[in-house]
Amino acid sequence: MTESQQVSARPYPFAAPDRLTVDSTYAELRRTQPLLRVRLPYGEEAWLATRYHDVKVVLGDPRFSRAAAVGRDEPRISPRPIGEGLLSMDPPEHTRLRRLAAKAFTARRVELLRARTQQIADELVDGMIEAGPPADLVERFATPLPIQVICELLGVPFADRHHFHTWSEAIVSTTSLTPEQIDDYLQRLQGYIGELLARRRHEPTDDLLSAMVQAWEEHQDHLDEAAVVRFAAGLLAAGHETTVTQIPNFVYVLLQHPTELARLRADLSLVPSAVEELLRYVPLGVASAFPRYALQDIELGGVLVRAGEPVLASLTSANRDAEVFTDPDRLDLARDPNPHIGFGHGVHHCVGAQLARMELQVALRTLVTRLPGLRLAVPEPELVWKSGLIVRGLVALPVAW
Repeated sequence: MTESQQVSARPYPFAAPDRLTVDSTYAELRRTQPLLRVRLPYGEEAWLATRYHDVKVVLGDPRFSRAAAVGRDEPRISPRPIGEGLLSMDPPEHTRLRRLAAKAFTARRVELLRARTQQIADELVDGMIEAGPPADLVERFATPLPIQVICELLGVPFADRHHFHTWSEAIVSTTSLTPEQIDDYLQRLQGYIGELLARRRHEPTDDLLSAMVQAWEEHQDHLDEAAVVRFAAGLLAAGHETTVTQIPNFVYVLLQHPTELARLRADLSLVPSAVEELLRYVPLGVASAFPRYALQDIELGGVLVRAGEPVLASLTSANRDAEVFTDPDRLDLARDPNPHIGFGHGVHHCVGAQLARMELQVALRTLVTRLPGLRLAVPEPELVWKSGLIVRGLVALPVAW
């Protein structure tokens, strides 16, 4: 077993993100050095877990804490510290806040939204067909679909989408915004949500924001109002931002794998498993984030992690672990079983996972059936990828059909 103090740190991320390619360094580390000492651009040094089972321990074992990061110079790729919020909490504080939204994101409640989501998707495709190709899939389909769904679920005016979609970049920015811009956008986003919550106190409606106000008023002794506002703002931002990014990512990957795309077109029953496989296959994050701090000495990956040391868990690497996934670098839309951790694991497993799954299923089915000749409208090297964000995605995806 390696002693943590005897290991030098390696710069991380290992390289700049290359489209949706997974860095081959992860596979090498899983074989030879599954727990690696790393140094990110900002913050203190950390351990990086790369094997599936080690990643699940870091994310799911209560001996690893997110709350312990508060007040620390936690390792990160952005200049600005992550700050307070749901992702900086442990139970029971985390549980109290998460409970405000959990009932709205159950599988049953989400299924009730499927028909409305399908209607929105069809209307967007109708508009694309009417205008004719080429069309930017990001602007015309991938962005408005999840935004309208989360607006209707939360009770946020869709007409305000251009404002809060801009402000939401503060959640995923590393260097695309200055620290001052991030602070400004976060204040604007939280102020906007705070006003909506205040309005719901006097004029409740049948939406999630009203339900959150009611729950907060019933449990004011356990829930801080500012924390509720931050949580609701985070739901609005995260509730659309990653899905907006993943829809074009999924389409891009399918267009790069024409045999699997043809397989999906021929058998639409594969849509649910296709979404799960794409969640495993696509490396959404540019690097691991949100380190967990060891609350006691723990042996992990053959290394003794000392109490107080941060550990980063690589979802990207875990989802390509050959010990868990047969031929992990191959896209297989019918992969079964597929225990991926694309939505995380443990108490911080994505609260909106069921909503995202449903939206991605509707998006894929709609595009495959309504636009059977879907193809890139520009050569692949001309596609422009986002930069300065914690997520990978396309600035635009020009398509024809």
